[in-house]
Amino acid sequence: MSGALSHLRVLDLSRVLAGPWCGQNLADLGAEVIKVERPGAGDDTRHWGPPYLRDGEGRDTSEAAYFLSANRNKQSLTLDFTQAEGQRIARELASKSDILIENFKVGGLAAYGLDYASLKALNPRLIYCSITGFGQDGPYAKRAGYDFMIQGLGGLMSLTGKPDGEDGAGPVKVGVALTDILTGLYATVAVLGALAHREKTGEGQHIDMALLDVQVACLANQAMNYLTTGTSPRRLGNAHPNIVPYQDFPTADGDLILTVGNDNQFRKFCEVAGHREWADDSRFSSNSQRVAHRAELIPLIRQVTVFKTTAEWVALLEQASVPCGPVNDLAQVFADPQVIARGLRLDLPHPLAGSTPQVASPLRLSASPVQYRSAPPLLGEHSELILSQMLGLDAAQIALLRANGVV
Repeated sequence: MSGALSHLRVLDLSRVLAGPWCGQNLADLGAEVIKVERPGAGDDTRHWGPPYLRDGEGRDTSEAAYFLSANRNKQSLTLDFTQAEGQRIARELASKSDILIENFKVGGLAAYGLDYASLKALNPRLIYCSITGFGQDGPYAKRAGYDFMIQGLGGLMSLTGKPDGEDGAGPVKVGVALTDILTGLYATVAVLGALAHREKTGEGQHIDMALLDVQVACLANQAMNYLTTGTSPRRLGNAHPNIVPYQDFPTADGDLILTVGNDNQFRKFCEVAGHREWADDSRFSSNSQRVAHRAELIPLIRQVTVFKTTAEWVALLEQASVPCGPVNDLAQVFADPQVIARGLRLDLPHPLAGSTPQVASPLRLSASPVQYRSAPPLLGEHSELILSQMLGLDAAQIALLRANGVV
């Protein structure tokens, strides 16, 4: 069974996370993805360790876990396109590709003839996706942008962390590079939209993706909370600005996440907690009143939750159809029966380690499911294959390119 995008070829010139995440999404959906990397060094994240993948003897390989998270189902070609011959090869590959992904600084590829205008002249059907920190225009366009910095500048950190006045108060970044991940997802959506447009018109186009744009767009309800009131939302720790109770509570052996989404669920929670009177109290009977009287309700709930374990609360509340759950570490996540049932951890054959673990794609298509064809590639693993099969170069020509440091 072929993947949904098995008829497409992607030239991935990106590094680190946002671009490679987009490329991996497209590869998971069946596209042929050629990852172009610098000879000798490769993608920056190949060296972002420890931890590194370990072989059967428990020894570190050269493959960083970070790199392994975003590059499966791809082929790796090493190519130095600062050299004229490398530029010629890159342009020829682009002329034979449907999609190109890059995350160089604005205008950075023009010197090599690999900018959109130059490649459009060779391949008018090319969909060219540029991913930068701040976009192709505006006063910050030429600045480099990294996830952590964008989380701060784009407002996410102002919403994340303990409230002022509590121990450890202050802004905190999200524990994964969420802005990069979201940008990779939005880039995937944009590419699929551009493919639909090309199907109708035959024309490719340039996609301008910016981490800052994505971060601000993903402020979602918090952005609208500000725009409709003119008041900047404050940090609430694990509490929700618009729903109560919707946060963590202490239990006899840990913590419980309680996510009450409506008044009926709150009434059911009160019954399980042994305090039906809370649901009839005018201060707590509706969500808007619970938000207004948050400071009175939350301590009452905390005084109750500490008398049962997390597992006991989860069992009781699930039986009453009240959404809740534990706070798991990653060992507990991958041991969770639902995570196991959904196959979210998988293993792929790897030439250095025998196999490498992977986190499965959440994309579940009934007619064209994701296929896990190959582990993240070794640096330059497919150079000869690509140069010979796609460009028709013979062994002597490839050897000369290697001798000159082009590949």
